[in-house]
Amino acid sequence: MSPVSQPPVIGIACAVLRAQWGPWDQPGAVVGADYILQVQRAGGVAVVIPPDPAGPGTLLDRIDALMLTGGSDLEACAYAQEAHTAAEDPDRARDAYEMALVREALARDMPLLGICRGMQILNVVLGGDLRQHLPEHVGANTHCRTTGSFEGNEHLVTLTPGSLAARAAGEATHRVPSHHHQAIDRLGAGLVVSGLAQEDGVVEAIEAPGHRFVLGVQWHPEADPSSPVIAALVHAARER
Repeated sequence: MSPVSQPPVIGIACAVLRAQWGPWDQPGAVVGADYILQVQRAGGVAVVIPPDPAGPGTLLDRIDALMLTGGSDLEACAYAQEAHTAAEDPDRARDAYEMALVREALARDMPLLGICRGMQILNVVLGGDLRQHLPEHVGANTHCRTTGSFEGNEHLVTLTPGSLAARAAGEATHRVPSHHHQAIDRLGAGLVVSGLAQEDGVVEAIEAPGHRFVLGVQWHPEADPSSPVIAALVHAARER
């Protein structure tokens, strides 16, 4: 009898933020439930990962793939810039831990998906940098017209045919939910751009061709129940 295969374990990096539940109002490990639900629907086991001062090694021994989620701006000093006046307050513990996670995951050739902030971290870890406030570069707040909601922020992206991004998304051109005011400027070493916003050319997808599955998307596939992007990560983890 052949052994029963176990579902892949997907680590989902999260923030520690002040949160409320029941009578409690205190710090909690916070991640949008949509990230978890998409992993579960694809047949994976979701494990939420808060920053850990012990480092990433032991954690990565126990998961099959890593997902970095959206959130606050990465601190500008991580890519040798001064913070823009529109930059959000830094979360230094999260920044340091997630950058360490990415370095170690890349060294292990572990399947990795970076979403929004997560894509930006991937780029910075590999030596790239960011445009800190997009409206100054593209002339409009196209990617975050409505704060705190994806409604009104959708736009078209075009992905390179045959790229990992196009295979993961299932189509080369489609409408995506968006919520960000920063984006990639200089590209990190070993990365290629595989997706652009149609309206203004903002980088929407990056990948590392020398790795098994390393993908960053600037949009939010977890907010689109029909998106296969997170399922593609789970599939890569299962194959690994």
